[in-house]
Amino acid sequence: MTQQVRWYIIQTYSGYENAVKLDLERRVESMGMSDYIFRVVVPEETVIEKKADGKEKEKIRQLFPGYVFVEMIVTDESWFVVRNTPRVTGFLGSSGGGTKPVPLSPDEINQILLKVGIISKPTWAHLLGKEVEVINGTWLGMKGKVTHVDDDQEKLTVDLDLFGRGTPTEIDTHDVKEI
Repeated sequence: MTQQVRWYIIQTYSGYENAVKLDLERRVESMGMSDYIFRVVVPEETVIEKKADGKEKEKIRQLFPGYVFVEMIVTDESWFVVRNTPRVTGFLGSSGGGTKPVPLSPDEINQILLKVGIISKPTWAHLLGKEVEVINGTWLGMKGKVTHVDDDQEKLTVDLDLFGRGTPTEIDTHDVKEI
């Protein structure tokens, strides 16, 4: 059985997230674990703070103080490398005593990666004016032309042939395929 590449959260001392990231990346390189540990991310955002004198200053703020996100395949060896990195206190979702950690769901990690700009939200503008077929839901099997795209809501307006005429119908982007 092949292991899956998943995202995990490791706990660190607060304020040492970037140091842990660098240490872990060095350990991955020196211990030859790059086939098991892929990305180490400290989610941060830039905020503008106003000083008492009215001046604005950019500051980088940790979104999750005390946590570092690691994309990896959990094996005994990769788990050992991460756990034994200096200032790592453990995996979130692991009760200790040798139990393996619980990975983040794709939805959970995608929201975080989107927020910090590591991945970008998919767009469906290329479907505008194209013929699509509904592959899921109430209108399964019906075909129509895309007349509007809402990337934020991940919805398409598709003119479906209902009762002999084109009827604008809102459908999730994941429920159609291009013909």
